[in-house]
Amino acid sequence: MQSIKQFFAKFYSTEGVPSEIFNKTLYFAIFVFGILGCGRGYDEGYIGGVVSKQPFIDTFGLDNPSWSESYEANVESNITSMVILGSIGGSLFAMYFIDRFGRVRTLQGSLILWIVAVIIEITSTDLGQLYAGRLIEGLAIGQTVVIGPCYLSEIAPKNIRGLANCIFAGAVYFGSFMSNFINYGCSLHIDTNSQKQWIIPTAIKIVVAGLLFIGSLFCFESPRWLAKKGQEEKTSIALSKIRNLPTDHPYVLSELSDIQEQISVEILEHGKMTKFGAFKELFTIKSLRYRILLALSAQILGQWSFAGSITVYMTELVSLVGVTGTRRVLYSAILGVVKFSSAYIGAFFVIDILGRKKALLMGITIQLIATLYFAIYLQIVPQATENNIQLTDSQSRAGVAALASLFITGVGWTLGWNSIQYLINSEMLPIHVRHIGTALIMIFHFANQYGNTKALPSMLIYLTPAGTFFFASAILVIGLFWAWFLLPEIAGRSLESMEELFNLPWYLIGRKGAQLCPDHSGIAHIKQNGEITEMNIKSEQEFVEEVSNYSGNSSSNNQKNVDLEKGAH
Repeated sequence: MQSIKQFFAKFYSTEGVPSEIFNKTLYFAIFVFGILGCGRGYDEGYIGGVVSKQPFIDTFGLDNPSWSESYEANVESNITSMVILGSIGGSLFAMYFIDRFGRVRTLQGSLILWIVAVIIEITSTDLGQLYAGRLIEGLAIGQTVVIGPCYLSEIAPKNIRGLANCIFAGAVYFGSFMSNFINYGCSLHIDTNSQKQWIIPTAIKIVVAGLLFIGSLFCFESPRWLAKKGQEEKTSIALSKIRNLPTDHPYVLSELSDIQEQISVEILEHGKMTKFGAFKELFTIKSLRYRILLALSAQILGQWSFAGSITVYMTELVSLVGVTGTRRVLYSAILGVVKFSSAYIGAFFVIDILGRKKALLMGITIQLIATLYFAIYLQIVPQATENNIQLTDSQSRAGVAALASLFITGVGWTLGWNSIQYLINSEMLPIHVRHIGTALIMIFHFANQYGNTKALPSMLIYLTPAGTFFFASAILVIGLFWAWFLLPEIAGRSLESMEELFNLPWYLIGRKGAQLCPDHSGIAHIKQNGEITEMNIKSEQEFVEEVSNYSGNSSSNNQKNVDLEKGAH
């Protein structure tokens, strides 16, 4: 335990933070809710391999000679994407459940539902039952992507909030890595005609869900949810346990004060809101509108870069550069290892140390270079996608590089888009709309993932393989500009300090927000010995003048000053 504390002290900004807050209770909660991400990753990794196995094809009649090639592709696409479709509904349910029942109880309910869904799948003998099982599984998995990030953002100290959420994001690829190797192991060691070829990889999900359920029994409820529900004593106890500090320690008291102050302000300004009222505020209040549109646009740009679809269709995509046979499954498994490894490198050494913005810019750049190379290779050597074609030595070497570029896209994705797509949703939004906003963003996430998973096979046909990856490259170029201009740096800020940052004029939030609005929450000024440091907060006039200096247009300063005086400070 001491070595973990030393690790955080060495690589993270923990000066003045009590060392007790890095403790086994916190680590265990981060592990349980973090590893929860493996649920969707496992399915994405295993289903592409399972649908190509002969026993699965025979069981569900996927080799029907009366089916056209396009109809067969559509059925396969329906099977692979049914969990994604169900996840849209799951995220919608989570919008209500996590606010009504809490983060921990909602997790436990979703895990039970997941087990039931898998039992339906492994007992299926026709497509209808299989579709039903996978749709219900999606209802469970869709809840996890709302529960996990919300809980992790709410319990993690601000110094490692990015790490905690990236444990969840990286677990997606732990699941993918695990499922790919289970698929590969079944291909090697189980009779190719045995139903166990697909039942064993599917049934493993029951074990995962069961272990997570047991782990959840030992996790404390989110103190911020308890505070929102007015359970002050339970809030204090839960926060004290998670921080491993007495309830009267200045760090705990200061964090409680920040939480209660934000909740009091929200109640004063908004009262007791209905779900519709909270949803409406996301789009009618300027600072909230910026945040929700920022998060939704991140989902569009991230999903349509096709990194997720590459994971699902890796066995088919490697055939574009001449890989055949069981090696396709092996390369799919290797992609899982690459994404898993790079995701956790990003979690421990990038997202909190470099910050959200630099991590994303670096990741997009890597992904763009690799995607563009793959597109150019397919454009110059289109015959590589054909069977029994002899390539020249230079074309073969370029093909090896093209194969490598598919793996490099995974590195860029996990360091960039994947590291922020769950994180910023839950940390940007205030608690009274966090459950609504996070659920809405995840619904949008799954809708886009479903769309591009369904679209990729058709795009490869109608746009050609090269055109499809040129399209993805163009999306990544847009993403670079988006990240530079619109995304603010929020690493190291308390959840309660976000409001003033997003009340800046929209054109300053991404480029100058962190500089203009440092974290002034009480918890940012607690020393390790419990003393409180002096908070050098600018006066309102100093703040307005500094913001005005960035406007670059003195003739409009007066109007901007009026706007700022109304909303910024």
